[in-house]
Amino acid sequence: MNHQNFLISSKDRLRRARNSLRSAYRWKMLDFSEIPSIFGNAIPKSGSHLLLQILQGLMQIAPFRHLEQAPVRMITAEGRKRSTREIMRDLKRLKAGMIEWGYLSSEPEFINFFTERPQIAPLFLYRDPRDQLMSSIFYAVDIHQGHALHNYYSSISLDERIKTAIQGHDVPGLEHLSNIRVQYDRILDWLDAPGVLCLQFEDLINDPRRKIEQILDFLLAKNLPIAVEYDDAINIVLDAIRPNESPTFRKGSVGGWRDHFNEEHIQLFKDVTGDLLVRLGYEENDNW
Repeated sequence: MNHQNFLISSKDRLRRARNSLRSAYRWKMLDFSEIPSIFGNAIPKSGSHLLLQILQGLMQIAPFRHLEQAPVRMITAEGRKRSTREIMRDLKRLKAGMIEWGYLSSEPEFINFFTERPQIAPLFLYRDPRDQLMSSIFYAVDIHQGHALHNYYSSISLDERIKTAIQGHDVPGLEHLSNIRVQYDRILDWLDAPGVLCLQFEDLINDPRRKIEQILDFLLAKNLPIAVEYDDAINIVLDAIRPNESPTFRKGSVGGWRDHFNEEHIQLFKDVTGDLLVRLGYEENDNW
């Protein structure tokens, strides 16, 4: 570890320790060893900041000692793919009573990490790939001008952006952009991973109370002590959900892809993704 990384790591440890002390004072407890920890996992542009707001709401109702603000990523901000060892090091920071979140693919090492630690409550949020695809495009073009695809997407039409996002492309100067099926294949095993609560973004938008109840019940089953009545806890977490306050929020709509896909895009998406939408529960068959 070089000097700069050592300083960053030291600052992170001090920040977590400081937050833990604040939580100890607030909740009048020093031992968090019996408090379950949470890892909120999501596909990028699938509502991860909505998930983060839910996690922040949970901090208000139960004695968690720390919520990590920086996500655990598969790729660095500079575009370097992180090693499994690096990511496992991040996950092992997750101690009792702590909450982390991030964007993890369903590699066996990560699934095994949570399977072997039943005291951790893993959540996984995913979204209709068609809406996720459109959200990723608009994010790269309109919101994050430092995005690796910003310059390339800005140089082509929306029609070409959609085709590129569906079928992938070797963008000059960038790593290979995988097609949308390959991108989702990297996370599909989370759906069958034991002990993982899987959530559809659309359910959180359409029926947030029911999904928050599901999350809270999942945590209560892991012996999470809540400091307020059940219904009050649900309302507190619901009140924490404020999409418009997210720095990456654009529309967060359900089914918005229909405003942008033409017949050619639809056929291309079907050709590339096969049974993906059926596998994820978004369509009953290929006739959409």
